[in-house]
Amino acid sequence: MLAPFAFLLALVAQPASAQVSPHLLPLEQRLAALATENPGEYGIGALDLETGEMVTINGDRPFPMASTMKIAVAAAYLAEVDAGRRSLDETIGSSTALSLMESMLIHSNNRSTDILIATLGGPAAVDGWLRAHRLRGIRVDRNIARLLADRRDLHDIRDSSTPVAMLHLLRLIDSGDALSDRSRALLLDMMRRCATGRNRIRGLLPRGATVEHKTGTLNGYTGDVGFLTRPDGQRIAVVFFARGGDNRPAVISTAARAIYDSFGGEGQGLAAPLGGRVTQASTWQPVRRDPPARQPSAAPATPCTLRGSVFEGLC
Repeated sequence: MLAPFAFLLALVAQPASAQVSPHLLPLEQRLAALATENPGEYGIGALDLETGEMVTINGDRPFPMASTMKIAVAAAYLAEVDAGRRSLDETIGSSTALSLMESMLIHSNNRSTDILIATLGGPAAVDGWLRAHRLRGIRVDRNIARLLADRRDLHDIRDSSTPVAMLHLLRLIDSGDALSDRSRALLLDMMRRCATGRNRIRGLLPRGATVEHKTGTLNGYTGDVGFLTRPDGQRIAVVFFARGGDNRPAVISTAARAIYDSFGGEGQGLAAPLGGRVTQASTWQPVRRDPPARQPSAAPATPCTLRGSVFEGLC
């Protein structure tokens, strides 16, 4: 059981204004306990895309997006394709727009990202797409090269998002209101083939779960956002932002499994204990799964590259 003092800390981590469905209250308490009993600072969000039920921890607190912002870049470019102003087959430099987008989303290639951002008209164009869809609490200010060149500050408001704002972006993409069916399907397919961060959202999920996601990584920061789809078709948008601490992927994978089980009416599943520090050496071991089928792509195998160099950040 959670000690009384720790339980009070867990309550502090919960948003006072959130209205959570009664059957999700145990999940909210579990996530709050994870956020307070593990080192670091966490922003967590989960949204049932059919019912609108939502659970958040620090939902209105800004966190760096790192490479999770590449979802917005892809959506903004695909919207241009839908409007007939651009084509996925057009050649940009020595690559097609489609191969650049695959490189960006599947392998988190930073150079491909900056090429697409420049083609759109710069970071302001991506931010303008967010504003046009009335998304608040999320912003794109710099390209990847500028972000990496600037002094690192994990509390910098630039290129940040709150968990709630990222949930709204994911809901907008999934709803089909912002993209055509073809563009939406293409974006989700590339997110499903994401090759980075296998120890985050995917880490503890069962074989029947489908994951479409995009990771983000900086020194001292770990993120992962996307969609979970259960075998019965239930879809859940999820957001995990974490800065500081030393076991961020373990907290993310544990929280993702708790969300997956609780939204499906299966209680807290592997995350049954209410609180406690989690590590990758947890007694809860990931279900072994066959690796996802690799599809042909022009994307390079090396992730997170920029101008020929490999960075620890922005994966």
